[in-house]
Amino acid sequence: MNDLSRSLIAALVLLGMAGSAYLWWQERQAVAPVPVAAPPTTTVVEALAVSPVPLNQHPIEAIPPTLDEPLPPLIDSGSAVSDALVALLGRQQVLSFVDQTGFARRVVATVDNLARGHAASRLWPVLPAPGRFEVVERDGATYMAEANRKRYSDFVRFASSIDTEAAVALYVRMYPLLQDAYVELGYPGEHFNNRLVEVIDQLIATPDLPDSPRLTLTEVKGPAETPRPWVRYEYVDPKLEARPAGQKILMRMGPANASQLKAKLRQFRQRIASGEATR
Repeated sequence: MNDLSRSLIAALVLLGMAGSAYLWWQERQAVAPVPVAAPPTTTVVEALAVSPVPLNQHPIEAIPPTLDEPLPPLIDSGSAVSDALVALLGRQQVLSFVDQTGFARRVVATVDNLARGHAASRLWPVLPAPGRFEVVERDGATYMAEANRKRYSDFVRFASSIDTEAAVALYVRMYPLLQDAYVELGYPGEHFNNRLVEVIDQLIATPDLPDSPRLTLTEVKGPAETPRPWVRYEYVDPKLEARPAGQKILMRMGPANASQLKAKLRQFRQRIASGEATR
């Protein structure tokens, strides 16, 4: 199992952004071609029934914008995003946790990957978590060590202390950059906020593990030795190993840490999710 602790930090750093103001965006509309012989009474509703507009389940427009100026376009947003992150998190926290290079692109890719089986480390927007993954050996079997939970304690305290309203405000302000990055990632006509709510729901649904799960090293074919073998552990239980990357991260953090982070995720979700779907 890869050391994915940094992926979760990426998702939570996303919850820790401050500021305001939002630029609205246009949704794609595919209009069905009208045959020459078609009667002139064809309505717009009928045309959309043939080629529906992608459904926006959680429109970000529902969140009132504040008065801060919008951030520059994606290609020129680096320093402005850095300043906004520092304003909320503090310079030392940003330096400790965040890789600010191409931050919006990294955040979007990581959030998307948290719902998948693997989150590529080269895309993570954060720096490595301190320490290394620890295991214990019992009766010839390898288990996750409970000591690993302490590696996340400082971060959990930090994430829990973030002002949720300020985080939502910067998310709204930064949303045009995130939406552009999401389209660039390969999702034209889709909405990043829908994906973020979906991933948060998946994280909140992560089960608690009553005991330390049994692990095994992932088989790597080829003559080269892995310099950091501890990043290759995976769950022996195929049901646990089949869970998405984000859930596996929360499980390895332990029930107490996961409970605090889920509470923060619920607060953030409540602010960015809408009960009504719009087109």
